[in-house]
Amino acid sequence: MEHGGDLISYADYYQGELIDFSSNINPLGPPKGLNELLMDSFNTLASYPDIQYRYLKKSISKYLKCNEKNVVVGNGAVEIINNIIHLFKRVIVFIPSFSEYESRAKVFGKEILKINYLEDFSLDLKKLKENMKKGDLLILGNPNNPTGLRIKKEELIKTYEIVENKGGFLLLDEAFFEFCPEDYDSIEIFRDEKFKKVGIIRAATKFFALPGIRLGYACIPDNMIEEYKKIELPWSVNALADCAGRYIFSSKDYIVKSKDYINQERKFLLDELSKINGIKVYTTHTNYILIQLLKWDEEFVFHKFLKDGLVIRKCSSFDGLGENHIRVAIKDRDKNLRLIESFKKTGEDIV
Repeated sequence: MEHGGDLISYADYYQGELIDFSSNINPLGPPKGLNELLMDSFNTLASYPDIQYRYLKKSISKYLKCNEKNVVVGNGAVEIINNIIHLFKRVIVFIPSFSEYESRAKVFGKEILKINYLEDFSLDLKKLKENMKKGDLLILGNPNNPTGLRIKKEELIKTYEIVENKGGFLLLDEAFFEFCPEDYDSIEIFRDEKFKKVGIIRAATKFFALPGIRLGYACIPDNMIEEYKKIELPWSVNALADCAGRYIFSSKDYIVKSKDYINQERKFLLDELSKINGIKVYTTHTNYILIQLLKWDEEFVFHKFLKDGLVIRKCSSFDGLGENHIRVAIKDRDKNLRLIESFKKTGEDIV
């Protein structure tokens, strides 16, 4: 299981609709009014989208409060990650983390350096400082997938200082950032033009519940823009994604409601899961939870839950985690209760 969201592979194992706890999508669904807008935009499909995506970039720059000339867009965040990796000699990743960092680096034949997170899943800045070289690209999930933890503000600034002093570049993958408590905004921290060694990627996929649209966006520094433009594909964002992107970022009520809802359900699910014996529940800053199985392996629990119509994320495919870890998304209250009941019902088999 390299990625979540693959319900078709398991459809024959359960007679009914599967609940996808392997995919970390906003349980509230897309912003209100978007469906109608997309239906109305079908008449644009006979024309190419704007090759420069001017209105889309303007919408993103207003949302991120960054300069429009520094905005790039892509067919999901992975395309932007892919393009930026292409520009560097070596890629550094902390593990466990999103597998596509390493996969994309291998496609381009890049050297890869993997550094283990510390026991509490914080960054090992000592090892980073010892190993970082000029021309290196450091990719960090913020918050990280699958651990769910965001980098502390002070730790993030120290990390940037190491990267800058070593002549490298820091790429923050913030696909889940909007789900996090609002104690800092990395765009705000690095807005000053003196920060020339950092790029920040986000996506419509998770928070705005639009995985089928495929819209990623990023803010990158002036000194990278020209090189990036040389390798980006034309028209990589389709007309429907372009239309959606010009709408969703102004959905202020939806954004506030989504943050409040996830905060509420995160606390509820963490509290309830922590009462269950036989598992270790890690804290999280986002909309998914990493769980260590203390008695059984991921395959046993996966198939037990599948019989209840629940698909969870096995984590052995994450380098740095073994077969005793799973990840579950935070859903709506009814679905979260079903997850809790499945843990309890498994009873003596997992406790």
